Amino acid sequence: MSKIEINKLTNCNIYMNGNNLLGRAEEVQLPQIKHKMAEHKALGMVGSAEFFAGIDKLECKIKWNALYPDVLRTCANPFTATILQVRANLETYNGLGKIKEVPATAFLIGTFKEFPLGTIKPQDNAEYETTMAVTYAKLVVDSEEVFEIDVLQNIYKVGFIDILTLFKKNIGA
Repeated sequence: MSKIEINKLTNCNIYMNGNNLLGRAEEVQLPQIKHKMAEHKALGMVGSAEFFAGIDKLECKIKWNALYPDVLRTCANPFTATILQVRANLETYNGLGKIKEVPATAFLIGTFKEFPLGTIKPQDNAEYETTMAVTYAKLVVDSEEVFEIDVLQNIYKVGFIDILTLFKKNIGA
């Protein structure tokens, strides 16, 4: 029996503030978690090193397949946070075929910073891409938390471990 297992994530559904948007989005680009690194170099060191110094800004982009006024009304308000849930089906395959399917869900909170009036071309569907500045991101796969980041609450969990616990204690938070 094959020991190789392949995971496939090929489709999803988006919920905005609890509303099901099935079939409305063409593509979603979830935030890329990028650690800011601070360089350290000193006399006597043969080289330099980089150490964790925070998290870079988080962004989510959604490409919509048509003009949806209710979606654009939500995106047009820069003062109200939007809750997004991206629900997917993670399939696992091995030499025998598909052996498992589990839910994979990304939870995001943020405000939209870009919303389009659209790109319209003759005999082609109009394109609408929104960009959200994300302040909260969490990924759960098969009921297990992979990570949780809340930049406004100084939360950064990997699994269920808050890796900022000592930092928050040291700064009196």
